Amino acid sequence: MPTAPAKEHALADATASESTLRRFLQGLPGVDAVGLEARAAALGTRSIKTTAKAYAIDLAISMIDLTTLEGADTPGKVRALGAKAVNPDPTDRTTPRTAAVCVYPDMVETAKAAVAGTDVKVASVATAFPAGRAALEVKLGDVREAVAAGADEIDMVIDRGAFLAGHYMKVYEEIRAVKEASGSARLKVIFETGELSTYDNIRRASWIGMLAGADFIKTSTGKVGVNATPANTLLMLEAVRDFRAATGVQIGVKPAGGIRTSKDAVKFLVLVNETAGADWLDNHWFRFGASSLLNDLLMQRQKLATGRYSGPDYVTVD
Repeated sequence: MPTAPAKEHALADATASESTLRRFLQGLPGVDAVGLEARAAALGTRSIKTTAKAYAIDLAISMIDLTTLEGADTPGKVRALGAKAVNPDPTDRTTPRTAAVCVYPDMVETAKAAVAGTDVKVASVATAFPAGRAALEVKLGDVREAVAAGADEIDMVIDRGAFLAGHYMKVYEEIRAVKEASGSARLKVIFETGELSTYDNIRRASWIGMLAGADFIKTSTGKVGVNATPANTLLMLEAVRDFRAATGVQIGVKPAGGIRTSKDAVKFLVLVNETAGADWLDNHWFRFGASSLLNDLLMQRQKLATGRYSGPDYVTVD
């Protein structure tokens, strides 16, 4: 199901002014924190076995945005990351490719060359990632640089200071401006949920992002203490489900940061299936932002195939 600009859907009137947007957001149901965390915990106890586990591992691999976002990133490191995204396990060519590689704007061209001729996308963080503390024109320049270099996807950060100060329309308008600057690239909007303090704020941020035309809503940068959790991801999955019910527009979800093991990934896939539904069990609509998760998935995949646990020496070091 395609995404659509905010002005085309049934809730367009909610963004007519600062006052209407505030009224809409404050009218959203309050989040029962205890209930939310209990449901997330209960879904995390589901047991996935044998063929279902093998399917889930391959699905999780195909949903990874394989990421390097460090000041010490080099062209060589990015080329190696691209090679791993295209061929995660050189000993088993049936291993799925990852969905994308995610890099800084100045590394997009290198990443693009590394995955050329494949369906692996290149995502680029932008808008003064990770703090987002820059003038709008600087942020838009960041986006345009990444798109000009060939980025298929843009991962932007919202202005958390503006959001927490209650300047919801400023946040909305900035997302709209970034969406326009992104052109044909899909836009993922990062809320940095660990800095939003409350589940009610995460719900409101989710709706601002969706109303503004985000193609994905994303939990975190991976650069703060609290990143993706089952509870905050469950809340965002409820938001995209409810948004599609209200508008007919489907939007993706990307938990990022802190998801390191196959067991974690499978728990998140259960959340997707039980909350948003099977329509989101596809890398066009659900992603993992991760760097180390892939290695554990590969080790578990090898164990299912051979009956032996290979260990970390049998996968490449990122």
